[in-house]
Amino acid sequence: MSDKNPATNNPYAAFRIPTLMRYMLGNLLLQIGLGAQGLAIGWDIYLRTGRPLDLGLVGGVQAIPMLILSLPAGYLADRFSRRNVTAICVMGVSICSLGLAYVSARHGSIRLMYLLLFMDASFATLQRPSAQSIFPLLVPTDILENAVKWQSSLFQIAAVAGPALGAIIITWSITAVYITAAVFGIIYIILLLTLPIKSSVSVGRMSLQNLLAGARFVWKTKLLLGIISLDLFAVLLGGAVYLLPVFAKDILHVGAHGLGLLRIAPAAGAFIVAVLLAHLPPMRNAGRAMFTAVAGFGLATIVFGLSRNFALSWIMLFLTGALDNISVVVRRTLMLKLTPDEMLGRVSAVNYVFIGSSNEIGGLESGLTAQYMTPKLSVVVGGIGTLLVVGIWSLAFPRLRNFGTLSDEG
Repeated sequence: MSDKNPATNNPYAAFRIPTLMRYMLGNLLLQIGLGAQGLAIGWDIYLRTGRPLDLGLVGGVQAIPMLILSLPAGYLADRFSRRNVTAICVMGVSICSLGLAYVSARHGSIRLMYLLLFMDASFATLQRPSAQSIFPLLVPTDILENAVKWQSSLFQIAAVAGPALGAIIITWSITAVYITAAVFGIIYIILLLTLPIKSSVSVGRMSLQNLLAGARFVWKTKLLLGIISLDLFAVLLGGAVYLLPVFAKDILHVGAHGLGLLRIAPAAGAFIVAVLLAHLPPMRNAGRAMFTAVAGFGLATIVFGLSRNFALSWIMLFLTGALDNISVVVRRTLMLKLTPDEMLGRVSAVNYVFIGSSNEIGGLESGLTAQYMTPKLSVVVGGIGTLLVVGIWSLAFPRLRNFGTLSDEG
């Protein structure tokens, strides 16, 4: 941990740690590049095929590595230098971005684009637990919640800036978006390598016991199990992001510019909430706030699916991001506080199996239901499913529902 100890009541305490600022700046640039690339991929493929199912397949091919490689990635984070693992894997992500640029420029095979997306997701999966585990090494425990709130704010800035940048660049060159993502990835690596981060403690050779240690820890820690699984099903059922190209082109008729505005709406809402949370005292009744937020997320998703008005659709997406970020802050803060450092990589990997893959599998689910029903019905049914999950989880995890402040550690 850093040896600095800013006052816990200072809303800007995290900004007093220079190494943390360098890390978050690099991560900000990386996420901006990936956000721009994510928008470009969906627009690129939908323009070339015109099928919602192909947008769902983008999520499908990216979900497979998350399911297969997340647990080994957690072991790597707890066994080797987290900084080195992260740098090598981000370099792989950047190379895949350059590959996408080449295929797009030559109007190459869609199947080759899917292969590159699969490789990109593989590298991204392998680096996530290591990158996640670096963060608490740079932050004193007493300002961890504050740092998580500001990290979430910067992530949402990237989620706004990335698609916005992508929407601007694709008006003249989709290929340039992929190149931009690669350049930002390389800048992240350079900043990461300047950080004084200690190597992680060795957990021994790879074994099934070591691989599954994170899953066992989450299963025994019911607060983590409840909060991670709640987010899993909410994201799996309630996400509409993968279908935004369909809504922009065929339902709202707003084109690429409108698509960019729709993509930044959830991030704009999440950013505003993150800034507000950073200036507020530690959250009281965090469990109840999370359940309320996830229920609101489901309702906003339903209204978005029914809307044919661009302004109303944008507002609903804005609300989904604002409400979702409340659960993100609660989940991440609890995970970092409840997990010992020697387990953090493997627990982070379990978190990404639940949350990360649910984004991509949710995209596949949305694409399939949209192809064989309608895009609007797909989104509405997902929102209803989210409300049902909230009701079931509030009964199944009463301790999470009644959980107090985030300074309470279980």
